[in-house]
Amino acid sequence: MNDAPTTNTWVLGARPRTLPAAVVPVALGASVGAGEWGARWWTVVPAMVVSLALQIGVNFANDYSDGVRGTDDVRVGPVRLVAGGLASAGAVKRAAFGAFGVAAVAGLVLAATTSWWLLVVGVASVLAGWFYTGGSHPYGYLGLGEIFVFVFFGLVATVGTTFVVLERIPGTAWLLGSVAGAMACSLLVINNLRDIPTDREVGKRTLAVRLGDRRTRWFYTGLVAAAALLVLAVALAGHGWAAIGLAGFAFAVAPVRSVLGGASGRDLIAVLGSTGKVQLVVGLLTTVGMFLG
Repeated sequence: MNDAPTTNTWVLGARPRTLPAAVVPVALGASVGAGEWGARWWTVVPAMVVSLALQIGVNFANDYSDGVRGTDDVRVGPVRLVAGGLASAGAVKRAAFGAFGVAAVAGLVLAATTSWWLLVVGVASVLAGWFYTGGSHPYGYLGLGEIFVFVFFGLVATVGTTFVVLERIPGTAWLLGSVAGAMACSLLVINNLRDIPTDREVGKRTLAVRLGDRRTRWFYTGLVAAAALLVLAVALAGHGWAAIGLAGFAFAVAPVRSVLGGASGRDLIAVLGSTGKVQLVVGLLTTVGMFLG
């Protein structure tokens, strides 16, 4: 056990490839305020801090909970700190709570300047993040992880950002939140597709385990296609320039082919990275389109 994990170790534990799932919904949510008089653009900064800190907190919380349960002892994917002996369980747990604490402070700033109801949303987000794999009955082990990701890293992050910027929620925010949610879920699905063999052995009943290999591959493809259709819906709803976001799906061709072609094990690590790139490019291009009109 390394008693003094390096900075690089903590960066690896934070799982940078998952961070587009935190950046994209905030960018999309802020874009709804384009051209709106009185938009409070300064709130985008603390909203981004909240989103990134929650994502990192969830990553460390999962590392801790899976590590102490032993479900990561045999792992194909990216390194985990506890299971890999790179950091103690206690240190990783403290890192998770530290990240959640940063999210709480930034969220408090938003609540104090917008609406105290945001505190309820914030508490729900932290609890959902911890109990995804934590507690005696983690819902991530029951096949409900995709619901958590779609709701909190799709709808809540996007619509919440729109609310703190405009102090109201236009309908477009819900469509963009669904775009972010579908893409975030595609990241989780690839992760769980890779881990089907090991998750099945330890009794971790993710949705991928429940669906099986073949149907999970088509589920991934369906999520990417749904995100594209939702971007098109935003464009048709009066934000024509948002259609440039569709160009980002050109980057989805290779990972979709790999998934439908049967890529497995370590080959899916590259697919995970490619899917994160698709999410980031689509999100940023759609955001630019929203600002163009």
